[in-house]
Amino acid sequence: MKFLIAFLFLFISVISFSQFKNIKIAEQADGLYPPVEPSIAINKSNPKNIVAGIVLNRVATSQDGGATWNTTELKSPFGVYGDPALISNHKGSLFYFHLSDPSGKGNTDEAWLDRIVCQRSDDEGQTWTDGVSIGYNPPKDQDKAWPAVHPKKHFMCVTWTQFDKYGSTDPECQSKIMFSKSLNGTNWSKPTVISQTAGDCLDKDSTAEGAVPVISSDGKIYVAWANRGNIYFDRSYDGGNTWLDNDLVIAKQEGGWNLTIPGIDRSNGLPVLAYDNSEGHFKGTMYMVWADQKNGADNTDIWLIRSRNRGDYWGNPQKINQDTVRAHQFFPWVTVDQTNGNVYILYYDRRDHTDNQTDVYLSYSTDGGNHFKEVKISEDSFTPDAGHFFGDYLNIDAHAGLIAPIWTRMDNGRTSIWTSIIRADELKK
Repeated sequence: MKFLIAFLFLFISVISFSQFKNIKIAEQADGLYPPVEPSIAINKSNPKNIVAGIVLNRVATSQDGGATWNTTELKSPFGVYGDPALISNHKGSLFYFHLSDPSGKGNTDEAWLDRIVCQRSDDEGQTWTDGVSIGYNPPKDQDKAWPAVHPKKHFMCVTWTQFDKYGSTDPECQSKIMFSKSLNGTNWSKPTVISQTAGDCLDKDSTAEGAVPVISSDGKIYVAWANRGNIYFDRSYDGGNTWLDNDLVIAKQEGGWNLTIPGIDRSNGLPVLAYDNSEGHFKGTMYMVWADQKNGADNTDIWLIRSRNRGDYWGNPQKINQDTVRAHQFFPWVTVDQTNGNVYILYYDRRDHTDNQTDVYLSYSTDGGNHFKEVKISEDSFTPDAGHFFGDYLNIDAHAGLIAPIWTRMDNGRTSIWTSIIRADELKK
């Protein structure tokens, strides 16, 4: 009897750790750039339509709520060179932001990274415009863009890093956070520098990088980014025309954002901002997550801070991963379901392993971030190899009770992109 009880307990435990079906969206093919750095967007007009962007130039679409996917190549006369960032507006128009490579020669040509590109789809990702140029300012390089849309109006913005020259060791070379806005993704404003403290151009801890904007329902814009061990915050109350005279330092990032994690060729803990525009009890709450190693180089953790007064005051950092061992949790991303205010944080996790084996975890809160539960959503562990590029981020979107995480896994040095479409009522309350 004891053996039977133990067996049943083990069986139930195994089932509980594999309750979410993992769906492969893309895999590595010989001769093509390995798929990494995925971004995902649920169509806010039709949640059965989900679209993903994948490095280097792939777009994947689903018309059945993420059960099946069709993958094609995105094309633009400006070139498509990675860092995909996808978003849907309230009418269901989709916008795919990415880096440029107009010559097709990559970093061997001066034109590489000469602008940010925005391509729009009004037919659920089946076709895309050629793309609009944002921030063209040669010979400066434009990198790491992320967009935001107004929850109810035709208004959007994008922030990114401008390098005087990407990768330069010249101490006079600077990186700055840029901002541009648009009504419909077709015409974009002249870029504005919104960061007061410049970074270097090394794409490391002292580089101003990782700017993620959000837009509140009353049209106010908020942005956070990392630079020199600090997380900076800026805001505009007039649609991006004016900003704070001095950026606010809202958190310290111990050891910087360029983390060292075994098996990962490079890992950043850049901050991600989210805003609750729902009609729930916690409307107006702003959430920011990041990763750092304040608890030791062998113990990377995910942190969250919240503001309920437009960024004037932020609470103390909360550790999101609930393990009690020294392990690495990294590459966090946060989103808010704007129909109910639920908060979801996705990240890689190694708590169950003593080597580089990696799982994917989802933390979630239904009470404005006061309490979080977490669950492992990857069916099988995988082991990244630092000899192969793993990318700089994963991503997650949520809408109308549907949760769409997306991540990279690596097996024997080859990458693939996965999702697991989850309903909020499937998560433990």
